[in-house]
Amino acid sequence: MITWPNFVSQLFNGLASGALLALISSGLTIIYGTLGVLNLAHGAMFMLGGYAGYVAYHATGSFTIAVIVGAAFLIVVGGLLELVVVRHFYSRPPEDQLLVTFGIGIVIVELVRLGFGSLSKTVLPPSWAMGVTPMGFLIYPTYRIVVTVIAAAALAVLYLVLYRTRLGMIVRAGIEDSGMVGMLGINVYRVFMVVFGIGAMAAGFAGIINAPVVSLTPDMGDSILVETFVVVVIGGVGSFPGAILGGLISGEILSLTSMIDPAYSEVMLFAVMTLVLMLRPQGLLGMPSRE
Repeated sequence: MITWPNFVSQLFNGLASGALLALISSGLTIIYGTLGVLNLAHGAMFMLGGYAGYVAYHATGSFTIAVIVGAAFLIVVGGLLELVVVRHFYSRPPEDQLLVTFGIGIVIVELVRLGFGSLSKTVLPPSWAMGVTPMGFLIYPTYRIVVTVIAAAALAVLYLVLYRTRLGMIVRAGIEDSGMVGMLGINVYRVFMVVFGIGAMAAGFAGIINAPVVSLTPDMGDSILVETFVVVVIGGVGSFPGAILGGLISGEILSLTSMIDPAYSEVMLFAVMTLVLMLRPQGLLGMPSRE
């Protein structure tokens, strides 16, 4: 039987999951929207962020340092991957880009498995975020509230950096005509490297803050990658606001359906995606298709 406190609790669960999905999806849509690359290694970046936070946490005992070090590690990894591999595929067919990023994801997963094994790892939340918070007619895990707030703040920062700064203007100009931007003395490929790093960091950052919620395993990025692509399709490929809207919708679908029957949660998610594609193929807030 569904009770009112249980329903509200699931709504909060959906909000927390949706904010996390929105953060992961924002990294994917940032990379596609600016570079035109669908990054199939994005799930591996999410997983790698969790493990980077795990290593930093056990080395320092500080969750805050773990978040900072893990995020910095992912932006470096993302930048290096763009510089060494992805950059050489901008002018290649889309299927080549998909294959190379898929291969990168497999390599990252197997390297993590080699270094840490297949057994799950755990990260404790900070002491100030442990326990539960009374919310009138229900009590709710404090750390889930913290995750929601952190994810929302990270999304706000990403939006301001990429859409309200000189970096964002250079990126958009570079997408339209990289040659012209180069003639102005701007190294557009250096900017692209930073953007790819930021996109990877968004996924890795989500992996770090989610580490105290779920156990870390090398394969944890597989399911999140599928859900992330569904979020992007629902919200609109290449749309940052669409990634946020799609993430929140998807989080609530997964959470509320799980309250009734967990076996059908992902079925409902794909059903909604299909409905969106039928009624609005570009997604809810989709941008014009790239040529």
